[in-house]
Amino acid sequence: MDIFHIVAEDKIKRAMKEGEFDNLPGKGKPLELDDLSSIPTELRMAYKIMKNAGMLDEEFARNELLQIEDLIEKTKDREEKEQLKRKLNEKLLQFNRFIDKKKTTNSAVFKQYDKKLHDKLLD
Repeated sequence: MDIFHIVAEDKIKRAMKEGEFDNLPGKGKPLELDDLSSIPTELRMAYKIMKNAGMLDEEFARNELLQIEDLIEKTKDREEKEQLKRKLNEKLLQFNRFIDKKKTTNSAVFKQYDKKLHDKLLD
């Protein structure tokens, strides 16, 4: 054990004795763990970091939109196609709201990327 580990353990034990952990939210309840079984072990830490930074939500939303577009192209049933189009429109609205909330930059590069993304999604 190195000195940092010993110091950290000592501080944790002292905080426990002083009751600093007694009023934490969720005390006594099971932890809500993410299911990472579908992510390769070596990528899990990077996935968690990106998820905590809010970067994956946008990527997953884009992938979902592309999947729905593929389904629309491949289905032959008119009723199912109409349902998928409605679902795509709903997802596009949600995605656009999400993007609008994230817009915090006036970068020209970001604006070009944003325009290309919107053009791609609305084609």
